[in-house]
Amino acid sequence: MIKIKICGICRDRDVDYVNLSQPDYIGFVFAKSRRRVSFNEAARLRSRLSDRITPVGVFVNSPAEDIAALYHRGTIALAQLHGSEDEDYISTLRRICKIPVIKAVAVEGIGDIERWQKIPADFLLLDSGPGGTGKSFDWGLITDIKKPFFLAGGINQENLFEAKRKNPFCIDISSGAETKGAKDPQKIARLVEMVRRGDF
Repeated sequence: MIKIKICGICRDRDVDYVNLSQPDYIGFVFAKSRRRVSFNEAARLRSRLSDRITPVGVFVNSPAEDIAALYHRGTIALAQLHGSEDEDYISTLRRICKIPVIKAVAVEGIGDIERWQKIPADFLLLDSGPGGTGKSFDWGLITDIKKPFFLAGGINQENLFEAKRKNPFCIDISSGAETKGAKDPQKIARLVEMVRRGDF
């Protein structure tokens, strides 16, 4: 079954919303963003989060030691890397902790996907560019992907079934779960319901 991640959780009420709807994953953004949280804020929000939801940390070129510290404290369970992190960086991160890694790829052509499939990450995340653009890329470029992937970028209720047809491991939604820049409990509930429906 395709999974769903609601990214950009940054307020107590956001945690309340996802606890009600139970997506598979949520994202704490530690990179520069209007949704950014500090390490302490993330730890506090994590303490309120349902144990059935897996927390992901979103980073851009952060020190590997910072990610390892968040993992060892139990604040996050996966690391989502949106910067220039390469094979050496991921190898270093794996030496200091066993955190699963999602490597984000800005997809402009089929070569972008092919090149990054070889990196030693557990998952790819396919997006239109740096995280948080709220824009889709050409999903027709998704053809023969052997590594499990998260699909992100401009996904909302209107195009979610089309996104499911690309057979991602997980659909990653941020702005599509918001109204006027804030997480919307009705949208979150509806998106989770739509992802888990079998008829598409």
